[in-house]
Amino acid sequence: MKPKERFIAALERKPLKGRVPHFELVFYLTMEAFGKVHPSHRNYSQWYQMTEKERQLHRKDMAEIYIKTAETFHHDAIFLHPNPADTEETIRLIDLVREIIDDKYFLMIHGDATFGIPSGDKMIEFVQRVADEPEKLKKEAEDMVNKALERAEILKKKTYLDGFALCSDYCFNSGPFLSPSMFGEFVTPYLSKLIKGYRDMGFYTIKHTDGNIMPIIDQLVQANPHALHSLDPQAGVDIKIVKELYGDKVCLIGNVNCGLLQTGTNEEVINSCLYALKNGMPNYGYIFSTSNCIYTGMPLERYELMLKVWKEYGNYL
Repeated sequence: MKPKERFIAALERKPLKGRVPHFELVFYLTMEAFGKVHPSHRNYSQWYQMTEKERQLHRKDMAEIYIKTAETFHHDAIFLHPNPADTEETIRLIDLVREIIDDKYFLMIHGDATFGIPSGDKMIEFVQRVADEPEKLKKEAEDMVNKALERAEILKKKTYLDGFALCSDYCFNSGPFLSPSMFGEFVTPYLSKLIKGYRDMGFYTIKHTDGNIMPIIDQLVQANPHALHSLDPQAGVDIKIVKELYGDKVCLIGNVNCGLLQTGTNEEVINSCLYALKNGMPNYGYIFSTSNCIYTGMPLERYELMLKVWKEYGNYL
């Protein structure tokens, strides 16, 4: 099977043979691994002053970094972060990557359009609006989803994309930024509409959020994404419990403790990997990954240790 086929089989919770699929939401250590600045870390303030030849060289370099990451670290999917991120540049980058990889890897971009945790300087304003103008806030939520679906329609017609990672964060380590009932009022209906719209177009959806999702996990599953990421153990999310409760309804991705990859011992990293594999693999529908991403500051050798455990123990008979 191609990496893409393995990834889709996991998203659809179908039986697999061989290694458990793997990907990372982002691999930021491209400078250490390849001597290249990650595309998301590049300042393209002069992009629109460049000649088209210069832009094409940048696009090619970005595409090659994403592909080399997948090839080097055995990812089954590539999550593109177009930079610049306007629709036309997104289409150009998707098309360039597809031209190189054909149909080998599952290809996705960010596609969330729901309210997430407001930034610190916006938190009070958001709370006030929940209390003072709830209907206006809901109208904004509806408009954001409609705009995202209109963009998806364009992408469906003009390029070849497999799905979306929905990356609005909803939870702190202590729980969601809204109470479950308020989350059900201001987020869940719009998340459900967004996912249904993407599904109706033939796209796959992966819902990402860090933190303690357990108070709202019923709502997340009912919104009907193909997968949940990142099952954050630093917030007390236990993949064993989540698998028992929801493993027949949604694919699970993650649960390898990011914090331990940065500051823990090798033994702690190994144990976290083994726990995720042991409890995620049964009855399929699991994709191996960290509980966030391979972020700047994490030692590359720790990620390599994680992959070593995966190669040895993450295999279906």
